[in-house]
Amino acid sequence: MISLEVCDYMNVHPVKLLETMAVAEAVECLLRTKQTGGPVVDAKGRVVGFLSEQDCLQRMIESSYYREHVCRVHEIMNAPALTVKPYTSVLELAQMLLKERPRVYPVIDDEGSLVGTINRAAVLRAIDEQLQSGYRKIAM
Repeated sequence: MISLEVCDYMNVHPVKLLETMAVAEAVECLLRTKQTGGPVVDAKGRVVGFLSEQDCLQRMIESSYYREHVCRVHEIMNAPALTVKPYTSVLELAQMLLKERPRVYPVIDDEGSLVGTINRAAVLRAIDEQLQSGYRKIAM
């Protein structure tokens, strides 16, 4: 049986947004890394919130209108962020995804530091691999 822990399917190079960043700068990071949202970390690398594209839309419109940075990430981020641990079961996370809003979950260690992110596509991939593994065993 294949592993079904978050650590085996998470993105180990997630975007890291700082709570003091201008929202426009955070948007540039999201666009550059092609991620739909990212964890917000403090100076010690601990996750303090999450910022999604949706969170940024209104502020970017205002920035465009006023031609200046209207606010900082900490003003509009979702806090506290919904997080998971690397040893969390992917199936447990799948159940959480059915109930909660985030499409992306920060993965944190036991001290609260960011170690990765995991999204719905990675969860689907993990479950699909498990199913495919089961099909192969039945066919043998």
